[in-house]
Amino acid sequence: MLSRAARLIFASAVVLPTLVLLSARAEATGAGARTTSSVLRAAKSDIGKQRSVHLVVTSSSSSTSVEEHIKADLGTVSGIETISEGSETVILKVTPSYGYLSGDSSGLTKIFGMTSAQAKEVGKDWVSVKAGTSQYKDLAASITVSSVASILPAAKGTKLSTPAPPAKKLYTLKWDTAATRSEPASATTLTLSAVGATLPVLETTTALGTEKETLAFSNWGEQVVVSTPPAGSTIPFSKVSG
Repeated sequence: MLSRAARLIFASAVVLPTLVLLSARAEATGAGARTTSSVLRAAKSDIGKQRSVHLVVTSSSSSTSVEEHIKADLGTVSGIETISEGSETVILKVTPSYGYLSGDSSGLTKIFGMTSAQAKEVGKDWVSVKAGTSQYKDLAASITVSSVASILPAAKGTKLSTPAPPAKKLYTLKWDTAATRSEPASATTLTLSAVGATLPVLETTTALGTEKETLAFSNWGEQVVVSTPPAGSTIPFSKVSG
């Protein structure tokens, strides 16, 4: 029969390694106290695992009564985005083979920046850009789910608030951005899910107290289907750009 001392030594030999293993597993899965850096790392990793997201963007300014609205469904290799300002509208599409742009005349000129002559050339057709071109790469970079990671801030200068009952189970990140020659100083708040995958829920940015932009994320992982315009209704980008 083992003595009491021997039993304690035996128990320590079994229990301690188990506790160490459990602790390592908890740290690996993100359990326990979270830091700004660990939340951002988890968010970047989890965004990279998603196949899609629905995004709604609203931008407003006290200097104008016209709001900008963006509705988008972003997939891994395809996506569709509608941009509207008042009565002006532009629609962007990306498929694995081509990118497409269409809109009303005022949308093409005021939102996209075409000349009146270019907008007239396009008419009601879709401007197409082929995969592999710089224009396609720029379009795909902004209308696919991987682009969402670009909203994540640097850890330095970002404050993290962790969820506590009975509050919603969300992480809250807050940071300030200094003014530049082209942009005013701004303050941003980003909430991310603290249950399951660490994914963005809502981002709000205010500047000068007069400008506000919100990004709302939902329907993560749902299938994104992007229809291709009929071949007879497309016009090559090279023909429009001259």
